[in-house]
Amino acid sequence: MAGSVNKVILVGNLGKDPEIRRTQDGRPIANLSVATSESWRDKATGERKEKTEWHRVVIFSEPLCKVVEQYLKKGAKVYIEGALQTRKWTDASGVEKYSTEVVLQGFNSTLTMLDGRSGGGGSFGPDDSAGGDFGSGGPSSAAPRRAVAAAGARNSDMDDDIPF
Repeated sequence: MAGSVNKVILVGNLGKDPEIRRTQDGRPIANLSVATSESWRDKATGERKEKTEWHRVVIFSEPLCKVVEQYLKKGAKVYIEGALQTRKWTDASGVEKYSTEVVLQGFNSTLTMLDGRSGGGGSFGPDDSAGGDFGSGGPSSAAPRRAVAAAGARNSDMDDDIPF
């Protein structure tokens, strides 16, 4: 099939502290366990119900691994964009097993911390550095300004020719 897309977007919380492993040549690999939940009220009983899904996330991007290692802990809220990959492996008893994971590697991966230090978030792609003021700039700080500008588009001060 031509023109197919493999993209996953998750907004959820880490179920445990990230696990950082290193390859033989020293490159980091981060493993995350991300929970997404939905809740609803049962129409028949009026009872509140909740369903939680757990997602395995593997990060191969070195800059993103540095961010994960430095800033993320159990309970952190994150926005993740990656791709689904299924891998086949053999357990200790020789049985073949399959595991499907959300993988972040390459240029089309994103990790955004939604509740970072001091209440600010930070957005990182694979080419961003993991240093310093992670909440002060980047895509995450531009998005709210655009939303405010769009909401006040009828305001007379907003009469300019910006196309967004």
